[in-house]
Amino acid sequence: MSKVLEVKNLRTTFFTHLGEVQAVRGISFDLNDGDILGIVGESGSGKSVTSLSIMGLVDDPGKIVDGEIIFENTDLTKLSQAEMSNFRGKKLSMIFQDPMTSINPAYTIGNQIREVILRHTDMTREEANDRALELLRLVGIPEPEVRIKNYPYQFSGGMRQRALIAMAISCNPQLLIADEPTTALDVTIQAQILELMRELKTKINSSIILITHDLGVISEICNKVIVMYGGMIMEKADVFNLFEKPQHPYTQGLLLSVPRNVTGKKARLVPIEGSPPDLMSPPSGCPFSPRCSHAMEICLKKAAPLFKISETQEASCWLHHRDAPDVAGYEKVKGDI
Repeated sequence: MSKVLEVKNLRTTFFTHLGEVQAVRGISFDLNDGDILGIVGESGSGKSVTSLSIMGLVDDPGKIVDGEIIFENTDLTKLSQAEMSNFRGKKLSMIFQDPMTSINPAYTIGNQIREVILRHTDMTREEANDRALELLRLVGIPEPEVRIKNYPYQFSGGMRQRALIAMAISCNPQLLIADEPTTALDVTIQAQILELMRELKTKINSSIILITHDLGVISEICNKVIVMYGGMIMEKADVFNLFEKPQHPYTQGLLLSVPRNVTGKKARLVPIEGSPPDLMSPPSGCPFSPRCSHAMEICLKKAAPLFKISETQEASCWLHHRDAPDVAGYEKVKGDI
C-alpha cells in the first residue's frame, strides 16, 4: 500500500505579542492510500492546526518552524503560496467546520463550485456547470438544477455542508481533510454526512483525514486513529484496538468520559480532572502528566517517545517502557499502574 502523505516532526508555532504558542510540537505520522485517519482530542490539542499546516493555510502570526510534510515526493513546507495553490483544490482539499465562514455569501453555490473546477481543470464553463450539477446530485442536494442558482442563505445548515463537500471533491483530490464537518449538524444530518463521506471515499478513491472531538464519529468511519493532546501525539492505533485496548491514560480517560449504557442502567460520566496545558509555556515532560493518575517522576521531566505496543498501535507513555513501573530509577508520583 503506497503512502499518500508523510508528516515528519511537524512543529507549528504562533508568535503573538504575549509570547509563542507552540500549537503543534513535533508530531509524525503517515497516511496510506485509501485510509480514513481520525485525529481526535480536546479543544486546543492541535488537531485543526495540524490540518491547516498540511494545507499551507497557517497565516501570520503562525509559522511552521520545523518538520516536513511530504506529498507526492514534494515537501509542502518548502513551497510558496503560489506553488501551494496548484495543490490546493486539485490534489489536496479541505472541508471546513463552519460552511457559512467558508462559502462566499455574495455568490451563488453554482458559481463557487464552477470557480474551483475552472481554476484546476481544462473544462469549458458549460462542462464545469454540468460537473457542478453532477456534484450536487452526488452529495444528495435535491433539485440541483434549481439549487445551483441559489445563494448560501437559501440553504439549510446540512445543505451548506453538502455544498462545501461538493466544492472540496470537485477535482477528485487524492487527500481530503475534513475538519469537524458534522459538529454544527443535528444527529440525523450528521449520520447522512458520514455515510456520504464513506461513499465518496470509494467513488473518488481519496484518502481522508477526519478531525473531530467525537469518538462516536471516529468509530463510525475511520480505520486508523491518532489521539492528540497538548500539541503532541499520545497514541496511534487502528480503530479496533483504540476502543478495545487503549494504551495511553489520556485515551482511556476520553473513552470513560463518553456517555454509555451499562446493562440498561445509567452510568456516571468519569471526567478527566484538571485543565489542558498552557502552550505558551508547555511542560517539559508529558503534557498529560499533571492530570494523570499514573504519573511518575520521569513523566514530569521528560516526554515519552512512542512505544510500539503492536504492529498497529503505539503509545507515548512511560508505562510501556521495559523498566516500568520505576522507569530506570525514577519514582512514582501518584496512582497505581
